[in-house]
Amino acid sequence: MTKTIPIVPYDKPAGGFGSLHGTAKALIGNPGAQALATLPRLNQPQGVDCPGCAYPDSPDSKSVDFCEQGAWAIAHESGKARATPGFFAANTVTALRTKDHAELEAAGRLTAPMLYDAASDTYREIGWDAAFALAGAELRALGDPDRAVFYTSGRSSNEAAFAYQLLARAFGTNNLPDSSNLCHESSGQALTESIGVGKSTVTRADFAHAQLIMSFGHNPGSNHPRMLGDLREAKKRGCRIIVFNPLRERGLEAFADPQSPGELLGGGGTQLADAYYQVRVGGDLAAITGIARAVVERGAVDRAFIDAHTDGYAAFRDLVTGQAWPDIEEASGLTRAQMEEAAGYYIASPATIAAWCMGLTQNEFAIETIQSLVNLMLLRGNVGKPGAGLMPVRGHSNVQGDRTVGITSRPKAAWLAGLRRVFGFTPPAAPGRDAVGTIDGLLDGSVQAFVALGGNFAVAAPDTPRVLAALSGTRLTVHVATKLNRTHLYPGKTGLLLPCLGRTELDLQPAGPQFVSVEDTASMVHASMGRNPPAGELLRSEPFIVSRLARHTLPESAIDWETIGTDYDATRLLIERVADDAVEGFAGYNEQIRSDKGFHLPNSAARREWRTIAGKARFVAHALPADTIMARARARYGDRVLCLATIRAHRQYNTTVYRDPKGEVDRYRGVHGTRHLLFVGRGTLDRLGLADGETVRVRAASPDGIERHVDGIRLVATAQRGDDVFGYFPELTPLLSPALVARGSNTPAFKQIPVLLERAGAAG
Repeated sequence: MTKTIPIVPYDKPAGGFGSLHGTAKALIGNPGAQALATLPRLNQPQGVDCPGCAYPDSPDSKSVDFCEQGAWAIAHESGKARATPGFFAANTVTALRTKDHAELEAAGRLTAPMLYDAASDTYREIGWDAAFALAGAELRALGDPDRAVFYTSGRSSNEAAFAYQLLARAFGTNNLPDSSNLCHESSGQALTESIGVGKSTVTRADFAHAQLIMSFGHNPGSNHPRMLGDLREAKKRGCRIIVFNPLRERGLEAFADPQSPGELLGGGGTQLADAYYQVRVGGDLAAITGIARAVVERGAVDRAFIDAHTDGYAAFRDLVTGQAWPDIEEASGLTRAQMEEAAGYYIASPATIAAWCMGLTQNEFAIETIQSLVNLMLLRGNVGKPGAGLMPVRGHSNVQGDRTVGITSRPKAAWLAGLRRVFGFTPPAAPGRDAVGTIDGLLDGSVQAFVALGGNFAVAAPDTPRVLAALSGTRLTVHVATKLNRTHLYPGKTGLLLPCLGRTELDLQPAGPQFVSVEDTASMVHASMGRNPPAGELLRSEPFIVSRLARHTLPESAIDWETIGTDYDATRLLIERVADDAVEGFAGYNEQIRSDKGFHLPNSAARREWRTIAGKARFVAHALPADTIMARARARYGDRVLCLATIRAHRQYNTTVYRDPKGEVDRYRGVHGTRHLLFVGRGTLDRLGLADGETVRVRAASPDGIERHVDGIRLVATAQRGDDVFGYFPELTPLLSPALVARGSNTPAFKQIPVLLERAGAAG
């Protein structure tokens, strides 16, 4: 007998009393006065930067500028649960592997440095000096620096990230993969080629002037909820909002501001989307092509802007007008009438913002899609003027800052020259391993040391089971972390867990209390200072841990690691000096960062200065592809192949899953009690002879022939069209082969996994 999935339709606006109740549950479920004291300081001048996402702070004074997701992050960081040495003594690593993501999160804060003991299969406490000495000796013993990788999650500070990349390059490698490799690498590369800078050209202030906001492939209601406030305010003053997304997301349909008594009591909220276009997964490239064709054919282009500021328009015009409408409709999942309607919204707007997230970046033709969106914006001059521009909405709170201060496997020559000028050594110039390159190296054994500044790498990456097993075969794993996660449970021969301070905690160094700095999606750099007592006496700051690791790894180094790890003003002066010819805007770093709102790193494209190979903004023409991941999979496995896109739940931050005491998993999608499900269109279920509520094995239609499957997944019938299906990340990441990536950026194609569904009884 099949069991019905507990889906409760959510017909209220996003936000509202639901968010207030969710915030209360976060605080009640993780009791402690520290969270209550911290929340009013979140995203405030000289307060605490919320670790929950990278969405910009309000440009105006706003007494409350945090969301429910931020409250969960702070409550969990400030809660009373502790993963002490006693906890590890009572739990073998093998036993901990049986726990789910939420259970590992619930173990609480790490309190002491730990070393894996294979004989007892437990982590055991080790002193800090002994831990650093052991890690340093193992790194030196590798012989070849490129046998080590230094990964960072994007939640570290600028100061820690700068020290970390300095350590890696002084050690002799550019193996600096980061979480951007897994999410927005496609955005950075596409934008850099098209407009000369890989960041958002939009600030949060621009939302007050936009007349149209186009949203592509993201779900702000769960992933960056503060954006909904900006969408609501824009809509109330008359801005139009159009959405392109395969799933209907409640947070893009309607929103009730929890700070608005009128909307709370009225219950209706603000209707956001003027039009909601349910494109096929990966169909955005075709949809954008169709809209661009309609704009061109109506003669609604800004010729003065195009002639003065762009290159390649004629080739782009000829390509889009030559694409046949039936092909565009088939590839996009939209009708010609829908795309022409969307073009009408665009043509009517004098100032348009285009915002997107991983729905665009995590598929095979991500760069082509984003560059086509740039083309669309260039058609009407919507880059470099108030209320208009391009906005990749990033996830990790400082992933953009990490990249700015050198966390990349492909460093710019100017940055390397700065390191050489300031520190007197010659850093490696050859490109290092990105995230997928790291996976390849782990699987073939050429990577033998994995050092991580935060993150849950193996779970966030493709092919999770094989990557976890490969980590266990390395000589060294080092994880700098606040909490336990699954990647930590697969230590190398030498496996270290090094507990660090959280964003909310007081960082007291010999020179006095320290603050750090971070950069948000809109290139605002601002200070963050914790004031809560640390969760344990043995916790150390990330800059301190990185600098001590460097001292023990590079005992002959002339770099003043002691100062870098304890005096962050000195570190910021070093960043300013290295960045002098490489990154515009860091002059007077220590003075600028002490202003209430911090400072903005200038964006050349926003000034209509085009640092491209053409010296202008570039129209980069891309025809609709025929040879795709799905086409190849269906040619090999047949027409039963479906396209899986992984999604995140509301009660989740990246791989961190917050357990709701009443079983709520994903409020706006109505999911309770389970994360092991798959949203499937009713037509697809009928075609395959499957039923709503049935339990299946999801098997990957892998290009390399390696067996990958996930069992116990229940089917949920939905209204979407076509053979796109949706399931939760990271539960379904084991299905993705590392060979399936975005062309050019190597970003894993988490939104384009070819899969087959098999009845539980038939799976073998």
